[in-house]
Amino acid sequence: MAVFRETGAYLKGHFKLTSGLHSDEYLQCALVLQHPHLAERLGRELAERLPACDFVAAPALGGLIIGHEVARARGVRFLFTERDAAAKMVLRRGFAIRPGETAVVIEDVVTTGGSTREVIQVLQAAGAKVLAAGSIIDRSGGKADLGVPRVALATLTVNSWDPEACPLCQQGLAVEKPGSRPI
Repeated sequence: MAVFRETGAYLKGHFKLTSGLHSDEYLQCALVLQHPHLAERLGRELAERLPACDFVAAPALGGLIIGHEVARARGVRFLFTERDAAAKMVLRRGFAIRPGETAVVIEDVVTTGGSTREVIQVLQAAGAKVLAAGSIIDRSGGKADLGVPRVALATLTVNSWDPEACPLCQQGLAVEKPGSRPI
């Protein structure tokens, strides 16, 4: 968390998360990962906590840099999923998976685990065996169930609310959407 504070990546305010939930805290990983030496360090630390695998996968956009750094630290290839026009997570760009290959899935921040679960499903449908998932930050307090073992460099319990129950909305505070994916 110190590196998030030092780089200005730990934000306080009223935020709409990719999950659709609202929160009074936001971790903008891009502000950390813009520094290659920090991205490399975090990727190496995360790789050390994960099992050996044939490849690393991540969802675009948030998982790209950290996923690449984990793959580099492991000495394996890196591929990513992205959303198609129907907002469905898919493999594109010629990425191919051989049945039986093993994978780990990497994300920058996990709140509900929705994007990570989608990547896991895409990989499994292609015949891969997903061994584990990892993230820099777990905002769920360890509660997000991904269906595979998972690790995080930091686990936090952060306030989050359904928009209808959000006390910040009830106070009339403007909401920001700082993440990479529009809702």
